Amino acid sequence: MTAPEAEAAPAGAAPPIVLARGLTKRFGKFTAVDALDLSIAKGEVVGFIGPNGAGKSTTIRMLCGLLTPSSGNAWVAGFDVGRDPESVRAHIGYMSQKFSLYADLTCRENLRFFAGIYRVPRAVLDERLRFAIEMAGIVGREDMLVRTLAGGWRQRLALGCAILHRPPVLFLDEPTSGVEPQARRQFWNLIHRFAADGVAVLVSTHYMDEAEYCNRIALIDAGRLATVGSPGALREKALGGTLFELAAASLGEAVQTLRATPGVLDAAIFGDKLHVLVCDTPGVPAAALAAGLPARLAAAGIAASAPRAIRPSLEDVFVRLVERPAQQEAS
Repeated sequence: MTAPEAEAAPAGAAPPIVLARGLTKRFGKFTAVDALDLSIAKGEVVGFIGPNGAGKSTTIRMLCGLLTPSSGNAWVAGFDVGRDPESVRAHIGYMSQKFSLYADLTCRENLRFFAGIYRVPRAVLDERLRFAIEMAGIVGREDMLVRTLAGGWRQRLALGCAILHRPPVLFLDEPTSGVEPQARRQFWNLIHRFAADGVAVLVSTHYMDEAEYCNRIALIDAGRLATVGSPGALREKALGGTLFELAAASLGEAVQTLRATPGVLDAAIFGDKLHVLVCDTPGVPAAALAAGLPARLAAAGIAASAPRAIRPSLEDVFVRLVERPAQQEAS
């Protein structure tokens, strides 16, 4: 079965280089990924976010041809992940959650090892190795053991190994976990450098600030795709209400009081403040309802400041969309 390119892309648009339709993975009675639909275009960076156990790594491993889907279909670089996983793996770069290099080999030895696995032609091998060494920032450290490198260097070297064969698609599974902020930023500069050359990138992350660097974000929860959109679109449309910030004397008690207030969709603690999501109700706009929240809290014996409308962050979106299914099941 070939990828249904014409159906997947709007008229005049380039077909997606990664396409999943109804992608599902079950382990016995447990469904890790449930009927997931996703597409990624050439040169696009898609952030894959969700809580632990949501299905991010399982999805990526299926798209890499490392796990066979239980049902549904997916195509990567034109190859069916279920029927031709070997071809899929030959046309992708992959970084797993766990550090994937050999700690007791030198940087150069790791690069040569992966070049052999990816069958990099001998005619271009030296040029590819130089590029990876310069990209990783390890010029002069090529013969150091990998275990002696700082985390940022190791991750950039792992990325260098993953792109030695110039793949059109990169799958990065929490590549910056545990890496210091400056090294994370440098790593993302490299991701966008590859995207500018037309490489499609799917990257999972727990850092909401990193999700801001993506063209689109796919949020998965309990194996199901909750939403897909640009960071701006998700901030503006995914919450379903207006977000307000206020200070309160007892944050925990205030959250419980506010969540029981008509018109309040959600309330959560953010630092030393509260974020309160308010919807318009018949005859009462969100701003008017929010203005009455301090009085509501005062009646419960909790002093609070006047609320102010704020621009939602991706963390607000994440918390709201992840909590919403649980709230709906409880209601």
